[in-house]
Amino acid sequence: MKDIFINLKRFDVPRSKGGICPKDNPKEWIEWVIEESINNKLGVLEDITVSYLLPESLLIPAIEKLNSYSEEETKNISIGSQGVYREDVNPKGNFGAFTTNLPAACAKGMGASWSIIGHSEERKDKLGIIESYEPEYNSQDDLRVRAQKAVNTLINKEVKCALEQNINVLLCVGETSEERGEGTFEEQKPRIKQVLKSQLELCLDNNVDNLEDNKIVIGYEPIWAIGPGKTPPGKDYIAFVSSYIKEVVKDKYGFDIPVVYGGGLKEENAEMIASIDTIDGGLVALTKFVQPIAFEPEGLKNIIMKYTI
Repeated sequence: MKDIFINLKRFDVPRSKGGICPKDNPKEWIEWVIEESINNKLGVLEDITVSYLLPESLLIPAIEKLNSYSEEETKNISIGSQGVYREDVNPKGNFGAFTTNLPAACAKGMGASWSIIGHSEERKDKLGIIESYEPEYNSQDDLRVRAQKAVNTLINKEVKCALEQNINVLLCVGETSEERGEGTFEEQKPRIKQVLKSQLELCLDNNVDNLEDNKIVIGYEPIWAIGPGKTPPGKDYIAFVSSYIKEVVKDKYGFDIPVVYGGGLKEENAEMIASIDTIDGGLVALTKFVQPIAFEPEGLKNIIMKYTI
């Protein structure tokens, strides 16, 4: 089974407000996305799961729309949240004093079955707080390591909260340009391994003891290659990283973990990504990259068809 995730970021902001949602009413748009997903048979694709990762404001309308169809039509479609908070509501503890944050109990109560945790944008936000305290953190190796350790420790707590609410986790990892460093690929490999091993261990420790009812998927994001004008990694690079991630998890925790490509699965790279034996799917953000940029379920189906050729 291959896992296809779609991170719809801030699709709850219409274009008239500077966002990307093509409708002024984002609720109507997400309902259209679900309807078109069913019409394009995305819920019954063979050996493919499709998981939409949504901002909090779109979770309930998406789940209600999905639930209006038969289980047979929707069996391989899931809805997930864009992260959960590092603490949770507890019947014997905090009753819900989490203003501005999304507790895992809330995400589960709305119907989310997945959560994306540790995405590069989330990591950037957390590191931004550190930078406001120590502006030079990213220019010194020892400070950079300490900052990343702090971020990964918080992400570990988020993973724990999600799993305890029976929410599956797409855990994102990846190296920055500073962490990768200069030199040839062979010279970079030891540094890449060191970063990924640290992220995996700090985020997964004490979270993989009992995964019978839950699933963790690793999303590899080459952070150094994300953004306009950046050159994405080639097949050899992605194969090296995904193989190493599987090796670390197998050696440390004793199970095989799925790894998906999180640098942007699209029609142009779908066949190449699918040809990598150690990659088990991908993360999609957009399906149309010329103005007006957009996400459309039909375009997603085209990506999946390319991936499954």
